[in-house]
Amino acid sequence: MKSKNEQTRCVPGFLRKTRPNAAVTVHNYFREWEKRHLNLKRKRSKHKFEPAICFSRQIGVGVLETADILAKNIGYRVIDREILEHIAKNKKLSEKTVEFLNEQYPDIITEYLSWIVGEKAFAKSESINALFKTILSFATLEPSIFVGRGAYLLLPRERILAVRFIASDELRIKRLAKLLNMTEKEAAKNLDQADKEQRLFFKHVYGKKSTIPDEFDMVINLDYIHKPRWAAEIVAQAFKEKFDKISVD
Repeated sequence: MKSKNEQTRCVPGFLRKTRPNAAVTVHNYFREWEKRHLNLKRKRSKHKFEPAICFSRQIGVGVLETADILAKNIGYRVIDREILEHIAKNKKLSEKTVEFLNEQYPDIITEYLSWIVGEKAFAKSESINALFKTILSFATLEPSIFVGRGAYLLLPRERILAVRFIASDELRIKRLAKLLNMTEKEAAKNLDQADKEQRLFFKHVYGKKSTIPDEFDMVINLDYIHKPRWAAEIVAQAFKEKFDKISVD
């Protein structure tokens, strides 16, 4: 049985109880890609990157439910931190993902990573390179909703809708305490540590000391937009207006 601390550290958003694990999700994605492989080679998109939605969130606000509702409504895939890290940390899976992409768009990874190295002051290491390749691969192969890991900083800004989700410390602490059956004092301590780790990640990988509201198309405060369905509908409408790509019921 996992300890409370281990449970807390599984997923920063603290909401994956009813979702399949990353290995199962990735396996299903590869099976679908293989089925569509020949068709993809015949029908290449005019754009190298499909319009994508990128969710950035404070730790513990719980946006995966919003992402799942939105994905179902617009026919996109949810690519969260757990999925990205599962592929990036598995060399064979990472290579297979890039292989699918290179067969559809030869050399796109090399070209775009070269641009990133030249234009953006991102950290460069084997693990970060694998993460970047995974994000770029999904962005090209599959219309996607990215949750976490700074995808909005990596993908072409004109091809994404970047959404920031925030909430008060009080809401985040109460939510975490209830979800993981711990005291609010314990939840506050865990949340503080998770916040520090998130800040260190963005400082190390993207050279950012803080998140700036101006980087996003919109910021949603979950203290007030507290139902996932509301947030999903707001994002869907904004996405439609920005890219004129989907219809909203």
